Amino acid sequence: MGSSTADAAAPETTRPRPAVPRGYPWLVFALSFGLLLSDYMSRQVLNAVFPMLKAEWLLSDGQLGTLSGIVALMVGLLTFPLSLVADRWGRARSLVVAAVVWSLATLGCAVSASYGEMFLGRFMVGVGEAAYGSVGIAVVLSVFPVRLRATLSGAFIAGGSFGSVLGVAAGGAIAQEHGWRWAFAAMGLLGLVLAAVYGSVVTEQKLTAAARAYGAAPGTAGRAPLRTLLPRLFSSVSVICAYVGSGLQMFIAMALLAWTPSFFHRYYAMDTADAGFAAGGFALLGGTGMVLGGIVSDRLSRTAPVRKWSVGLTCSLGSFLLLTTGFHLPPGPAQAVLIALGTLVASGTAGPAAAMVANLTPPAVAATAMATLTLANSLLGLAPGPAVTGLLADRTGLLGALQLIPWVAVVSGAAFALGRFTYPRDLRRLGLLPDTALAPVEPRT
Repeated sequence: MGSSTADAAAPETTRPRPAVPRGYPWLVFALSFGLLLSDYMSRQVLNAVFPMLKAEWLLSDGQLGTLSGIVALMVGLLTFPLSLVADRWGRARSLVVAAVVWSLATLGCAVSASYGEMFLGRFMVGVGEAAYGSVGIAVVLSVFPVRLRATLSGAFIAGGSFGSVLGVAAGGAIAQEHGWRWAFAAMGLLGLVLAAVYGSVVTEQKLTAAARAYGAAPGTAGRAPLRTLLPRLFSSVSVICAYVGSGLQMFIAMALLAWTPSFFHRYYAMDTADAGFAAGGFALLGGTGMVLGGIVSDRLSRTAPVRKWSVGLTCSLGSFLLLTTGFHLPPGPAQAVLIALGTLVASGTAGPAAAMVANLTPPAVAATAMATLTLANSLLGLAPGPAVTGLLADRTGLLGALQLIPWVAVVSGAAFALGRFTYPRDLRRLGLLPDTALAPVEPRT
């Protein structure tokens, strides 16, 4: 009898209470975003000091490009396996370890005495940064409702560009005043401080409690055997076209990001600091292009999802025309405007490509699909972009190399065109419906 009375009064007293504060998910987002900024600042500070390293160590443009490209190469090679390790070992502690590794490696770059030592330092920066993007966004999404996933994902992607801006601009300014070694040291110390704060605030226990209180139900894809996951990531022509098209556009975007400071230094007679700030503005345009491309793609494809492919194709061919024309003009305002527009448009394929991959892969393997897209972006674009541009610059001069690089957009455009053609057929064959039919149902709380 007493139990029935107690049950009647129970709703207010026995209702589960969150074990973490209501604002905790946003704190997780802020700290994860801060580490993302540190990630890209440590990666891109090198580009701001290219002229100083070239002069001090008598390096070729090919060697400079390799120092930049090795980070992206390691990210591409290790993203998938390290993401699987993080799912099993613990995402929060994996992120802390990763941040410590890339920060210590950046400090190692600051004390490098030769090209070989710098290359080793950059190699380890890539090892530390390898899985941060996929694991970091998985942590953030786990503590928020499903309805916020698109917004948070877009902000996270753009955060890479903002970190690149800060890395190039701040790195250039610090190097100008105190030398290139202090530019690396500042980025490494910042990363260590953020890693310490993150480790003390974000724990596996708190993430689990926040996910139960505010987020979505945990997925099971990370526990599925590889033999069942891998075929589903490459199960259609159109999803492969999305990987290829996105990766090749990233080739152009990363080549521009890596060599814009040197371009302004050599052809506009800017000092290191001014060239870094100018290049930072162009990197910001790249991030803006990612956001705008996703917004335009979603708006145009509300009634016809195939239009996402049209946005990708338009961005590819638009970047080819703008950049090719711009780099053939003499230095001046007209050239700068066309290159700026080309940079904006070239990055516009990031959002549509990610959406197409999500539409063409089952929700159960969505995180793994994003890691695969990251792999394609790294191996096809982020790693070879700076290195190939540097090798071409050794033979044709930097301007000649930058005149050739936009032709890659013709191939990416062809990939998007083929994907557009096969997309409806692939959706029917896979039994998948685009957009709303694939949107996961928000869990009840």
